[in-house]
Amino acid sequence: MKVICSSEESLYRPEAVRWRQRMEMMKPLGDTVVLLPCSMKKPYSNSKSHQKFRKITRSFQELIVTSPFGICPRELENTFPIQSYDVSTTGSWSQDEIEETGKLIAKYCEGKTIIANLAGGYLESCEAYVDDFINTCEDGRPTSPDSLYNLRMELKKHDRVNRREKTLHELKSIAKYQFGENGDEFIPENVKTKGMYHKRILSNGKQLALLNKDYGLYRLNLPGGEILKELDIHIVEIDFDLTTNTVFAPGIKKADHNIIPNDEVAVVKDGTVVGVGKAIMTGREMEEYNNGIGVKIKHRLK
Repeated sequence: MKVICSSEESLYRPEAVRWRQRMEMMKPLGDTVVLLPCSMKKPYSNSKSHQKFRKITRSFQELIVTSPFGICPRELENTFPIQSYDVSTTGSWSQDEIEETGKLIAKYCEGKTIIANLAGGYLESCEAYVDDFINTCEDGRPTSPDSLYNLRMELKKHDRVNRREKTLHELKSIAKYQFGENGDEFIPENVKTKGMYHKRILSNGKQLALLNKDYGLYRLNLPGGEILKELDIHIVEIDFDLTTNTVFAPGIKKADHNIIPNDEVAVVKDGTVVGVGKAIMTGREMEEYNNGIGVKIKHRLK
């Protein structure tokens, strides 16, 4: 599904606002953050410009600067809606775009060394809110040979992050984006992944979830529901025996108020996870409505 962002009003689209709110919770990996401009092509890694950047920056924390979404850490570039928005990349930004993006850059990069390879509005948003950073961009062209040379030479002075740490950080960041505060605890330290495209998320021989690469989000399995129950995140409590794959609102006793439609949730009865699936209503609606479907179940306890 494409998210069209064709005017300045796109800053206030619910998807963009929610994305920026979630970005405030994100933390970088390592001591150095590399700021890069976004590209028309999504996910960014598929674009020619980012293929050039990645040869130099892939062992560091990369942060992509974009409007109307503000920022996108590289590890979230496959996540909805950032993987499917359409926007004109003119490089000319309004004051509101500079402000929203600049604040997020400053918060995300706090206490880190910042290396920017930016020009135009991208650079303005960084300059407006960050006091100290190194810009490697020459002549307003981040992909020029000179800019890329400067970036390569500068990064030689900084510590890289190792691959295992990077993978774990990516999995935890996606969980935090999807499940909110403390969501990163959904991913245990001993996690393993299997699969070429969609990734099976495994711990102690059990599949917690499937990371769907088309949307960049987790689809829960019952053991993953158990972890959410322990964390008390995205829980829907029911007072009846679950015998079908539909949970109607009248049977719901209590639901996490942070749940919005399409969120992955764990359905619990008497302290036991009896199913996992997709929310059709918000958590508040599940509690208040007397009809309608609250949750569509994907896996249930047989």
